[in-house]
Amino acid sequence: MTVHLSERPAPVATLPVVRPRPVPSVPRVRRLALEVARFSVVGGSGVVVNILFFNLALHGLTWAPMAATVAASCVAMGTNYLGFRYFAYRDRASRTRRQIALFFAFSGLGVAMESVLFYVGYHGLGMSGPLGSNIAKALSIVLASAFRFVVYRTWVFQHARNGR
Repeated sequence: MTVHLSERPAPVATLPVVRPRPVPSVPRVRRLALEVARFSVVGGSGVVVNILFFNLALHGLTWAPMAATVAASCVAMGTNYLGFRYFAYRDRASRTRRQIALFFAFSGLGVAMESVLFYVGYHGLGMSGPLGSNIAKALSIVLASAFRFVVYRTWVFQHARNGR
């Protein structure tokens, strides 16, 4: 048997290395849970403002249903900005014109989503009585809130660029 030193050994088939996904650290999970809790407190107070103003406008002042839902959502949007800026996301980058513009742009999209969902419930599903209109309003708020949570934390109230 002759061995040539210049020959390379035949390649051996190897399995790809599978690296497990890193498990989120406990502080990171805790921080996200705290963020969700703060968002829920501010959002919950916004829901109360939204529902109260909606009922006052629709049933007390006899506004048209769509006018009442849009106006109530806009009033809640204003109060929510203060809550998000000074409570839920107070640890994020400082207030800027860009942040305010993004908040109200995305909130406007949220109001549009909420209004379409309310319209479907109120007119499409016949939820037009006092109880039905409140159920349609509450469901529209909950569904639009998922969108708001994602865009607020991702684009509006970003962490400062210092690596936090």
